[in-house]
Amino acid sequence: MDVELVRYEVRGGVAWLTLEDPPVNGYSHEMMLALDRRILAARMDESVHVLVVTGAGDKFFCAGASIAKLQAMTPAFKYYFCLHANETLLRLEHTPKLTIAALNGHCVGGGLEVALACDFRLAKQDGGKIGLPEVALGVLPGTGGTQRLTRVLGPTRALDWMVTGKTCDFAEAERVGLVSRVLPAADFAAQVQAFAQQFCPPHKASAAVGAIKRSVQTGGALPLESGLALERELQAKLFASADCKIGLEAFLAKKPAAFTGQ
Repeated sequence: MDVELVRYEVRGGVAWLTLEDPPVNGYSHEMMLALDRRILAARMDESVHVLVVTGAGDKFFCAGASIAKLQAMTPAFKYYFCLHANETLLRLEHTPKLTIAALNGHCVGGGLEVALACDFRLAKQDGGKIGLPEVALGVLPGTGGTQRLTRVLGPTRALDWMVTGKTCDFAEAERVGLVSRVLPAADFAAQVQAFAQQFCPPHKASAAVGAIKRSVQTGGALPLESGLALERELQAKLFASADCKIGLEAFLAKKPAAFTGQ
């Protein structure tokens, strides 16, 4: 089931998690279970330093939850489906490795909610539409959309997008900060891979990158004093790392550091 719904491949320290359920890569409970397992696999794999989530094909990143399957669910199952999806995306968000959503096509509804749980959203030029149009179905974006979009766009703009069901192209999304970067359509996956690999050894100390992410993601939601305490603890661990020694020695020798990921 995992191979069919979430393909997993490691390329040069980058784990690619590909949502694969044609034609629109809509997610189901089964896909979320598969995604959850793939996130854990990448988290536990010491050779993986960056995670990329993308969609199969070139038309859809993910069109969100399967409406036909949702309609057939009982209210209780819908609730637990949303709860597990929230837990899965929190696991992605809090994994101490950089995560990238590679938006190779339309990214709407729950698809955008998946992408919002990633640290970067890289989009293919003229690749599709993006937005949270759930209001048209009489519901709200229930897999973290109301919370994460608000944190990215601010409450006024996020509210406008969600109550109107606004969708836009990736270029406009980049202008407002919803998309990190729009990349040319030609060789999109290769460009995402190159972007991801700059955060892998030997180019970067991946433990430091992960600690910065954790300090931002977790510490940013804490009172300042608690956030500073977390920052100090993370820094103490980094000071004891092999890559910190490599970085300091390279700086003093005025040469580029070749980090090991240790």
